[in-house]
Amino acid sequence: MNEPEHGGRVAAEALAAHGVRFVFTLCGGHISPLLIGAKAAGMRVVDVRHEATAVYAADAVARLTGVPGVACVTAGPGLTNTITAVKNAQLAQSPVVVIGGASATLLQGRGSLQDIDQVALMRPHVKWLKALKRVRDLVPAIERAFAEARSGVPGPVFLEAPLDLLYPEEMVREFHQAGLGSSKRMSARLQRWYVERHLAGVFGGSSRQGASRPRSVPAIEPENGKVERLASMLAASSKPVLLLGSGSMQSPELADPLADAVGGLGVPAYLSGMARGLLGRDHELHMRHARRKALREADLVIASGVPFDFRLNYGRGIPGRTPVVSINRSSLDLKKNRRPDLGIRADPAHTLIALSRRSRARDGWTPWRDTLRARDDARETEIAEQADGVTDGVNPIALCRAIETAASDAAVFVGDGGDFVATASYVVRPRAPLSWLDPGVFGTLGPGAGFALGAKLCRPEAEVWLLYGDGSAAFSLAEFDTFVRHGVPVIAVVGNDAGWTQIARDQVDIFGDDLATVLARTDYDEVAKGFGAAGVRLSENGAVDAALGEAKTLAAAGRPVVVNAWIGKTDFRKGSLSV
Repeated sequence: MNEPEHGGRVAAEALAAHGVRFVFTLCGGHISPLLIGAKAAGMRVVDVRHEATAVYAADAVARLTGVPGVACVTAGPGLTNTITAVKNAQLAQSPVVVIGGASATLLQGRGSLQDIDQVALMRPHVKWLKALKRVRDLVPAIERAFAEARSGVPGPVFLEAPLDLLYPEEMVREFHQAGLGSSKRMSARLQRWYVERHLAGVFGGSSRQGASRPRSVPAIEPENGKVERLASMLAASSKPVLLLGSGSMQSPELADPLADAVGGLGVPAYLSGMARGLLGRDHELHMRHARRKALREADLVIASGVPFDFRLNYGRGIPGRTPVVSINRSSLDLKKNRRPDLGIRADPAHTLIALSRRSRARDGWTPWRDTLRARDDARETEIAEQADGVTDGVNPIALCRAIETAASDAAVFVGDGGDFVATASYVVRPRAPLSWLDPGVFGTLGPGAGFALGAKLCRPEAEVWLLYGDGSAAFSLAEFDTFVRHGVPVIAVVGNDAGWTQIARDQVDIFGDDLATVLARTDYDEVAKGFGAAGVRLSENGAVDAALGEAKTLAAAGRPVVVNAWIGKTDFRKGSLSV
């Protein structure tokens, strides 16, 4: 049986022309033609158990490849379910294309199924959006959507695609004309005329639609004069510090040249967000601890792709006399909370690569680097001692150290949680650029499964470790059904301390009450087995290596696995509440 031509196929072919390999979705009648078209166009359609996961997975693909990720969801509640994930992508400046189904154009506002004002819903959370009305607009709208998602400050975009644009024209005409009858009464004739006129507008000119031509997006290069000035400031410094955040990784294709540039500059560097792993596992310039003290003592701070928000104490930890340089695509982030002495509105990777051609490491910085390295080494010794401490379950620090040892050289780490994941961030060392994924500034719980799904699909050869808190695990544990059905063998480790510990620690100290912060020691390993995955229970320090080894073996054999680690409580992160 030959499949009739339809707008879903046209849209799918346009997506394929933009290099899209995966379409993440949760099925719905409004979008079925697009999913069928995506399969026919050679893309892998990955159906998940919650629409937010579809967006998170698309987000991960975008971060790791630079090609905007695509999530296709049905109308109404299908779209409303994506809002947190879309907002997370917006704040993380991640280029995601969300395509939402919608009621037929002729029925909108008349009480049709799942019909809401989707444009008003999405407008505050995306860079650009368009509600499509004609089939011939599908290709140009997709072309613009991909360009908008990547240009300037990257971010999510939204296309509303009503079902009459996606289904075969003959079927749509039959649906709308059914029941109109052949009466010659004026009202009936006017009704038929109106329907025919409307459908002519929907389908007119669609046969002349050409193949999609992706638009080029120019790089945001820095001004030469500003790069020269930065080089002069760097040459005059004796205690420079380089802060690299996720904004430095918005051109993933430049990850290796950027790493070479940072290494050549010779400036001590603190990495955060997507920049974690940029310098590899044990680079001499990568400082991991005592960042606040370094910022107080530095005589030049270069903030590359990172704003002075709560993560950097709003810039208040840097003395007013210390020169600050900010490099960012975003004019807002460039000046947030701390006006820089030199602001460079450009792509941070391009800027640092250009800087490395003008400035190289100076011998005069050696004492400064040695001081910072000595502090790092001292902190590592403290962490090792704390890992030997006795807790009422598996020591979480010891567990994180074991994960660091067990993970392969090609591992990708995904963090989804509060206290346990934050502990892991002190201990686990990403091996290479673009090998760490966390939500970003929004502090969202729930991206874990989607991020892991996107990461494993992009890098099937890599071990993907999903580090869950037991609170955050509940947001997406059902996606182990997705992992099983689609053959995506990720390794999840749940730090199960039966509580929302990051909140409880300060709440109990301040108010003397653990209200709403207590959970149960849930059998997450058994939940995973119920979805067809493997489950491993870990409750003793002496069994950590064996449990992680078993998980690695299961994943290597193609089975997704959950390690349910009953961890004890420590004071490792006492007083770490962020606001």
